[in-house]
Amino acid sequence: MILVTGGAGFIGANFVLDWLAQSDEPVITLDKLTYAGNPENLQSLQGDARHTLVQGDIGDAALVAKLLAEHQPRAVINFAAESHVDRSIHGPGDFIQTNIVGTFHLLESVRGYWSNLPENLDCHGSAPLAMTAGATKSSFRFLHVSTDEVYGSLTKDDPAFTETSHIEPNSPYSASKAASDHLVRAWHHTYGLPVLTTNCSNNYGPYHFPEKLIPLLIVNSLVGKPLPVYGDGQQIRDWLYVKDHCSAIRRVLEAGRLGEIYNVGGWNEKANLDIVHTVCALLDELRPRADGKPYKDQITYVTDRPGHDRRYAIDAHKLERELGWKPAETFDSGIRKTVQWYLDNPDWVTHVQSGAYREWVQKHYK
Repeated sequence: MILVTGGAGFIGANFVLDWLAQSDEPVITLDKLTYAGNPENLQSLQGDARHTLVQGDIGDAALVAKLLAEHQPRAVINFAAESHVDRSIHGPGDFIQTNIVGTFHLLESVRGYWSNLPENLDCHGSAPLAMTAGATKSSFRFLHVSTDEVYGSLTKDDPAFTETSHIEPNSPYSASKAASDHLVRAWHHTYGLPVLTTNCSNNYGPYHFPEKLIPLLIVNSLVGKPLPVYGDGQQIRDWLYVKDHCSAIRRVLEAGRLGEIYNVGGWNEKANLDIVHTVCALLDELRPRADGKPYKDQITYVTDRPGHDRRYAIDAHKLERELGWKPAETFDSGIRKTVQWYLDNPDWVTHVQSGAYREWVQKHYK
């Protein structure tokens, strides 16, 4: 049994779906089900006895303690976070509350649970529930999922971020994530909590909320809206297909060294404007405009956002060297799969944009 926090969001939902596609080990998903926590992301698991979705906040110590005691997970994978830079600029309070205070409460709940786990299995068959479920003090793991944005910004010629790069966050979002990373590290060094941390580059793929660049481009293109490009569009990001990210997390959970940080990247540095042109070209091929014009005609340059980091780049050699992980997708293969997924799932897009999925939440979670 594992507990996944933030498991109805973009990356978390992909992780849960991938986990249960490859394993029968049950999953408890805890998610606050805010605007980006969409239960429709996990709709294919309805009726699956291996999965339970619980609405709740990682900062609710009583609820988290109850879930831990009841289900006795052998690992907690923490995806729960407010994660949009623009939203953090306009309303930083939610980011401080969830990403810092929430992570603190989660760590404390997990520490209390972990400290009471048995040291090892009883070979005579008289083990309590925690033992028979595989949860022991030595085998338990807390894996914290974070971002490359904690490292700050790079110039065009700077080497990519490594696990020992300086922490220099430039937005309220990245500052709150950096603080949560530090808390996780401190709970390991102070209390011995068996933690692992991953810092990933920009994810893309299915179930991505359409406020982010790639899904926004796809959705806006199809309805004839402008395709906004901040500033000159030359901000560079390393792009990671979400299912590759999920496989990296599974590998770190399986074999990562306790207390270590592992950077997860796709080896795909691309300027934002190049991403826009790539998406437009794919849509020209897969869903041409009715008037025959190219989608790039919808590109609109807008004022750059405050504190917009110029370049992120991840050096994932440690993960490759120590754990043998490499991404399976190139950017060309991953972006084609992503565009096709959005073309094949218009109902999901419509429900997300209209907020219709909130009705499901209200019906099932009073």
